[in-house]
Amino acid sequence: MRLGVCIILTCFFVNGNAQKFTTEKSQITFFSDAAIEDIAATNIKAAGLFDVSTSEIVFSVPIKDFEFEKSLMKEHFNEKYMESDKYPKSTFKGKVAGYDVSKPGKQTATAKGTLTIHGISKEVDIPGTVQFENGKVLIDAVFKVKLADYKIKIPQLLWQNIAEEVEVKLNFEFKAQS
Repeated sequence: MRLGVCIILTCFFVNGNAQKFTTEKSQITFFSDAAIEDIAATNIKAAGLFDVSTSEIVFSVPIKDFEFEKSLMKEHFNEKYMESDKYPKSTFKGKVAGYDVSKPGKQTATAKGTLTIHGISKEVDIPGTVQFENGKVLIDAVFKVKLADYKIKIPQLLWQNIAEEVEVKLNFEFKAQS
């Protein structure tokens, strides 16, 4: 599955001489701070591409690969909220602005593009950092997602268990394509 996603994402980039980087490591976490119970999950199976010469970035996150502290949380997340059989992945396609390849250290940057979750696509601006280090590109971001914006419904019985807005953190380490 991950190979298939990488092949599809590779088609996104058409310039053969570009500085293209593919995901070497990824970690996406989300945190729901709710009155009764906090919910956190981590996914290390996202695949992505970043073209430094055009600033284009694209990544895909397999929903069923989020891991939770409790197996029941994972089951409810996939079946009741994310409907991961119907919507198996979330994606982002856009451009990263505000960085300078020649600068060392972390730089503030913003990814602007289309975030698709639960089959709903929204234009977003995601603040974060970019760092060029030892032939790799490190991208980190923290942003909020409102569940209602992506038609993720919270049953009235559980409104105190799940926050209406979740914090998402992403960390990507890209390596140059060979």
